[in-house]
Amino acid sequence: MNWQIKFALRNLQDNVKLNSIEHIRDDAIRIKLLDSSEVIVVISASYRITEELVDQYRADFPSMSFICGYRKECIWEGEAIKYAQENQIGWGNAGSLSDAIKSGDFINTEHKVYFFSYRLIRQMNSITNLDREYDRVFRMSLSNGKSYRVGMITDYEPTADVIRTFWDQFGPIDIAWNINPNRRPTQKAIIAGQELGCKVIKWDELKQLMRSS
Repeated sequence: MNWQIKFALRNLQDNVKLNSIEHIRDDAIRIKLLDSSEVIVVISASYRITEELVDQYRADFPSMSFICGYRKECIWEGEAIKYAQENQIGWGNAGSLSDAIKSGDFINTEHKVYFFSYRLIRQMNSITNLDREYDRVFRMSLSNGKSYRVGMITDYEPTADVIRTFWDQFGPIDIAWNINPNRRPTQKAIIAGQELGCKVIKWDELKQLMRSS
């Protein structure tokens, strides 16, 4: 039994109400919910979830309802997200899986860290096209013809190093959007963004940019 399966079984048994949970084989588990319905969930230890990996999981477990990227560092590529959604497979992290179990809705569950912020973006009328490149990076085209590549920064109080590291990992972005609602980016983070050529902003500033467009 893989390490992530052991951790997932223990965590779910301790923190979520369900009837039973068992390891099937490889990266898959079977969960019996309180209403006696059963779902197949894949618990992946991959650092990066690609379309090819999701396709392989689907071939191995055709009836799976959810894929969990169990590592905290796990990154989902945009094509993997699109493939999962088109095939009615929920996706996300360990917290997302717990939420899916509590709600009973697996196939519509998305990565909880980015779900609310990305939903805000989807609701903006000024956006004519939206392309999700990674779980935390998207490109948006606005009605005025301008296009922006946006990175969602989750840190409580982003520093200059956070902005530079994100840039190095995901490539150039036009906007570093700090989606954590509790604090603001440091002044050094804003300056680092300016040096790289991107704005480091919060939701109100991003919303104003889109509305003015």
